[in-house]
Amino acid sequence: MDARTPDRRSVDRAVAGMLEVLGPHAGADWSVPAGSLEWDCRATAAHVAHDLLAYAAQVAGRPDDAYLPLDLVVRPGTGPADVLRVVAACGGLLSGALAAAGPGMRAWHWGPCDAAGFAAMGTAETLVHTYDITRGLGVPWLPSGPLSAGVLRRLFPDAPPGDPARVLLWCTGRGDLAGHRRVTSWHWTAAVAD
Repeated sequence: MDARTPDRRSVDRAVAGMLEVLGPHAGADWSVPAGSLEWDCRATAAHVAHDLLAYAAQVAGRPDDAYLPLDLVVRPGTGPADVLRVVAACGGLLSGALAAAGPGMRAWHWGPCDAAGFAAMGTAETLVHTYDITRGLGVPWLPSGPLSAGVLRRLFPDAPPGDPARVLLWCTGRGDLAGHRRVTSWHWTAAVAD
């Protein structure tokens, strides 16, 4: 992937990467904490699915003042392999909604957000939480550099230069970056000025 703006293909690639790295470890103990998060690995994967679905609903429903009042519930006792299937389904829903959205589409995310913003957020959630889960499971993995670069350009325009994966992890409080204080509180900028 080149330096283009995040789109549905970014979401597809991030979700495919998550399934590729985590699928072989579906038989591991996912009740362990996901990296530095308080959630366990299973709950973190379910959170990714929830966010992908919520973003898809925003893009399809186009509310202009709040998130639609819906939540995804992954049934208790659902194993990691099936939670990953839910992630794949929700990623497909977001990808499909983005494919159908016109260039002028706006929906609420703390202000008006365009399709590229929702694509970047879906990509970011998938990348950083895959990293969290791999840390919990003891699997060496870093987010895709090109996908991370797209997320940084769209959501963290003031991010410092450097390896995009490492900078994304730093921007989201998941790592150190030489010459910069560790991030302890962060947010991204998804809303656009119309």
